[in-house]
Amino acid sequence: MNIQIFGTKKCQDTRKAERYFKERKIPFQFIDLAVRGLSKGELDKVRAAVGGLENLIDKAGKEYAKRNLKFLVHNVEAELLEHPLLFKTPIVRNGPKATVGYCPEIWGSWS
Repeated sequence: MNIQIFGTKKCQDTRKAERYFKERKIPFQFIDLAVRGLSKGELDKVRAAVGGLENLIDKAGKEYAKRNLKFLVHNVEAELLEHPLLFKTPIVRNGPKATVGYCPEIWGSWS
């Protein structure tokens, strides 16, 4: 398994995902979205795995409200690439498979 966890250090669900993999001694790579976002290729793979961009954007988050995106017409892909804090977290990738949020029942089936 080649696990990547995209999230922020402040996100409780991201910390729970890290703990899930640590407890099972499964190595993972943590990518802090406050430092670096997803590349276009990574975004395309995650989008395909989770069923579209709308499942990736956190409409209840502070960044969404701060950018006033509720009231603006915007290109979701461009906004996510430019402002990675708009993602729902954690995004957990294992090759072509991916989940958004805390999904231990799905991660358990990956082994």
